[in-house]
Amino acid sequence: MELNTLQCTVWMENIGPAGDVQKRTQHKNMTLTLGRNEFRDVVLKLDFAKRDVKYALKELTIHKKFVKDGKATIKIPDKKIQFLLSNCPPDKLIMFLKTMHTKLECQKQKKPVHDRKRLLSDLPRSFEDISPLTLKDLQTVHEMRAKKTENNLDIFTPKGKGKRKRENDEKENVPPQGVKMARKLMSATVTTTCSPFKPVLNPVKLNKGQTSVLDAIISRKNVFFTGSAGTGKSFLLRRIIGALPPQHTYATASTGVAACHIGGITLHSFAVITIISIKLLTTIIRHARMVNSRVVKQNDLPFGGIQLILCGDFLQLPPVTKGTDRRKFCFQAKSWSKCVQLNMELTEVKRQSDNHFISILQNVRLGRCPDFVETTLRATSKHNIQKNGILATRLCTHKEDVDEINKYQMSKLNATPKIFLSTDNDTSYSKQIDGLCPVPHKLELRVGTQVMLAKNLEVHRGLVNGARGLITGFEKGSEGLPIVKFLSGLEEVIKPARWTFKAAGAVYLTRKQIPLKLAWAISIHKSQGMTLDCVEITVSKVFESGQAYVALSRAKSLEGLRVLDFDRACVRANPDVLKFYHKLDLTRRMLQTSMDEYS
Repeated sequence: MELNTLQCTVWMENIGPAGDVQKRTQHKNMTLTLGRNEFRDVVLKLDFAKRDVKYALKELTIHKKFVKDGKATIKIPDKKIQFLLSNCPPDKLIMFLKTMHTKLECQKQKKPVHDRKRLLSDLPRSFEDISPLTLKDLQTVHEMRAKKTENNLDIFTPKGKGKRKRENDEKENVPPQGVKMARKLMSATVTTTCSPFKPVLNPVKLNKGQTSVLDAIISRKNVFFTGSAGTGKSFLLRRIIGALPPQHTYATASTGVAACHIGGITLHSFAVITIISIKLLTTIIRHARMVNSRVVKQNDLPFGGIQLILCGDFLQLPPVTKGTDRRKFCFQAKSWSKCVQLNMELTEVKRQSDNHFISILQNVRLGRCPDFVETTLRATSKHNIQKNGILATRLCTHKEDVDEINKYQMSKLNATPKIFLSTDNDTSYSKQIDGLCPVPHKLELRVGTQVMLAKNLEVHRGLVNGARGLITGFEKGSEGLPIVKFLSGLEEVIKPARWTFKAAGAVYLTRKQIPLKLAWAISIHKSQGMTLDCVEITVSKVFESGQAYVALSRAKSLEGLRVLDFDRACVRANPDVLKFYHKLDLTRRMLQTSMDEYS
């Protein structure tokens, strides 16, 4: 990802002495580039149709409240001008602003070139792209902030009470809050073990397969990409959405659970399709009949030329049918080959690290159950996976069983219940939010409640979606936030988190709630996308192809898995799907062979 360029819609506003907007012009598809001039100033260049304008930056104000929606405002006070950016790819916008801000802060550490020297200089005018952001740049900024914090301790104490507070702190040898924060910042810059000149990109890099998919999508291809559980499909989808202009990009899914994973909406809430993410892509056929986009877009291409990005794994849960309706997958439609230009498969498994367990899961996914698979899975019934009072989560085929187990286990706890009610931005949409959000409006917790996280909080600390824990108490005070001890041994106060959903008609729905859900039991359907530390499975009620595979593949390791009643009969895959993937694999091998011969 290029961090120094950005293409988007720009409104340019000239600001008057009183702060009013004197002139406003719009420029669509404008390119902004960060660079340096002959004096090594940070320069923002704007490319117009027949010319470009460069602004050497000294001071900068950035408004980034809506940066995740691809919007931001850049104000250059000394030039009396500001730029309102919209329809930016969110990931690129975030990195562009971060690069610009950090480079400018680092520039302030250097001795400025005086105006007289600039006027008398005989250096030829130049502009070169700015270098990538480095850890050394970030260290410089951290050190600046730490020093500023240490020199401005009063801002952390109420007015008139700072002196008394510092005197008390000195008596008790307790450093003021500002000093503690400064020391924390300073220690963070000193303890890094990375090379100070290593370029800083996104925290988690895409692997080779994921990069190939993203490159194909950026080049405007209609793509279907698939992969087994744990290959990072949802992660890649979020990166794809972040790399595309939000004004023309819509993430949809066939269910609320799937939509929540990618921050999208359900297909039923949206009619015109631009980008589609479907776990089981059946409804696309009906929507293709409903929306005559060729007429709307005045284009004879499939879907009127709208780019389609399809994602899913047909070997997981199959499409739901009504009554005796024949089950049909979307790849069986005649229009599939006309609509989809590339079929791609992710093969690198990220969720599990044990090759033996990965091999077992791959066999089950394809409906195979050789002796070593049966022997290994039967042996897990003796696993004791209870740890620190945290029980295994039971995966159930039916929602009714989940509700019954959770209700029964909760009733066994003698502790006083504590109720947490969510804050929704629009109560008239509460039912719709319930269908999209993984946590309920009303959450009842007690000491001893088995819970799991319903949102990624701090991935590097293991606080991820699906992390198992136990309620050990509640914080003192009016809020009484729950304290959770996780399987890793980490004990954490869990604060409310926010979920935002994009509904039809550009309506944004939000829910703020404690990101926990009951974890004695959960349905296989709602477990999709989760990674569970300790999981218990009963397969006696498995009734669908791929259902056993979905349940088994939630486990992070064999050591954290217990299958109570394994039977070969539960391992099955849909024959039509197997044929589709066989053709997909043959095509991939043929392409790889031809590429090898060419090389």
